[in-house]
Amino acid sequence: MARRAASVSDYRALAKARLPHFLFEYLDGGSYDEVTLRRNVEDLRSVALKQRVLRDVSSIDLSTELFGKRWSMPVGLGPVGLSGLYARRGEVQAAHAAAEAGVPFALSTLSACSIGEVARSGAPFWFQLYIVKDRAFVSDMIAKAKEAGCGALLLTVDLAVPGTRYRDYRAGISGSLASPNRRRMQVVQRPGWAWEVGLRGKPHTLGNIEPLLGSDAVLENLMGWVSQNFDSSVTWKDVEWVRSQWDRPLVIKGILDPEDARASLGSGADGIVVSNHGGRQLDGVSSTARALPQVADAIAGRSPILVDGGVRSGLDVVRMLALGADFVMMGRAWAYALAAGGQDAVAHVLKLIDAEMRVAMALTGVTKVPEINELLLESSGNQATF
Repeated sequence: MARRAASVSDYRALAKARLPHFLFEYLDGGSYDEVTLRRNVEDLRSVALKQRVLRDVSSIDLSTELFGKRWSMPVGLGPVGLSGLYARRGEVQAAHAAAEAGVPFALSTLSACSIGEVARSGAPFWFQLYIVKDRAFVSDMIAKAKEAGCGALLLTVDLAVPGTRYRDYRAGISGSLASPNRRRMQVVQRPGWAWEVGLRGKPHTLGNIEPLLGSDAVLENLMGWVSQNFDSSVTWKDVEWVRSQWDRPLVIKGILDPEDARASLGSGADGIVVSNHGGRQLDGVSSTARALPQVADAIAGRSPILVDGGVRSGLDVVRMLALGADFVMMGRAWAYALAAGGQDAVAHVLKLIDAEMRVAMALTGVTKVPEINELLLESSGNQATF
């Protein structure tokens, strides 16, 4: 698969051809009319960089330090729900690809492979946590992440209620306009997936939350289950409660507002992720590329700033760093590759990101990641040109 793909967009096309329709729609879609989903990509692509010439760029170093560890580049694989269904035991494959590339992988709460399964594979990983109504279960999840040696906890805070996702509804993931027979027909139409994942990739459960919902898959009404079990009463006090149980880096994921960024530091967090959940929650909110500079100003170097949303290339990574991020998390980019070709394709995407970053840095005249800043932006005043 990797030989057929030259970019993330190529992998998206391959994923669409391989996945059953309902799974591709879950991976690819956003909420409502998908305005924010499109803005994430379009606003980031429109960030203009300054080309600089006649500088010695013969030696470029992508390595970056974050949370006391040196990474090969300022890029990580962000949490993507159900990714264990995009390829056989997909989260394990992705974790190994990330480990071999020297970048972090974050396991979603809504993963097919459990914390224990990924830990047994030997690949290091971070864990992304949602707070559900059953606080004893949440505490148990935190304890399991600690036991597994997870290097960081990403607490996602922008899912007090699930966003309305029309594509999921039409495809039969949420609310189910599609009958089980229709979903089975979608699987039959993808024989490669049906054999490799449908038959050889069992069990098809959400491993981390199986103690809450039993062994039956909940794909036909996943977001309905989320609506019933996720806790809309969560406040900053709950962040402090999580902090009291977790002695490693704690990162708040889902920040768009500068005031919330400052509150994150006050709650004891070690970092934030500027994120709008990939355009899957409140449609019409700002893209992360537009929100990032103001959030970076609010934090003013007091905490690492991670960001996701719309990243499809190494050039996009450089743009995000220039806008104020310290580290960039990819979601769909690696998940498309996983669906298209498993671990090898994820590894290939990371090699593409590495190569594309090197080109972007060379042509903007910088050789180290800390040199990527707002001075690389074509700007009007202090605002990036979009």
